[in-house]
Amino acid sequence: MERATIRLATPADLPAIDTIYDYYVRTSTCTYQEAPDQPDARREWFAAHGERYPVTVIEHDGEILGWASLSPWKERSGYRFTVELSVYLRDDTRGQGLGKRLLADLVERAAELGYHAIIGGASSEQVASIRLHESLGFTRVAHFLETGFKFGKWLDVVYYQKRLGPGLM
Repeated sequence: MERATIRLATPADLPAIDTIYDYYVRTSTCTYQEAPDQPDARREWFAAHGERYPVTVIEHDGEILGWASLSPWKERSGYRFTVELSVYLRDDTRGQGLGKRLLADLVERAAELGYHAIIGGASSEQVASIRLHESLGFTRVAHFLETGFKFGKWLDVVYYQKRLGPGLM
């Protein structure tokens, strides 16, 4: 999938973004969300992102293969130089390097936007996600025990961080 391109998402991409994300909501501990969002919720989520918090898609031959986003880490103003990342791939495209391309693109965008740090969280059982973060120089900074509950079991969450620069906008 070397010819797949990454671009900013548009409202027309929201059905594909929903389909990709909802797969993981129903089948995986990649997210601890337990029920799919309604279409209005996804539109509100997208509208809240804007230029400071981009949403991107990776596309090949007109098909959306995955998406990524930057979101505020916390609401307090003192956290304004830190963002949280999300990366999700269509299930049939995993293992082809697309997630790494999306994450590398997010890191570059975050640096260009003047952020100081980028944070990613993952269920401790999501080995591929952990390896992805580590492959791009993220450092494990936290391991929270049994903070999530899905599919009838308690789940640990690990957090990874990458410092980007001064972050003075």
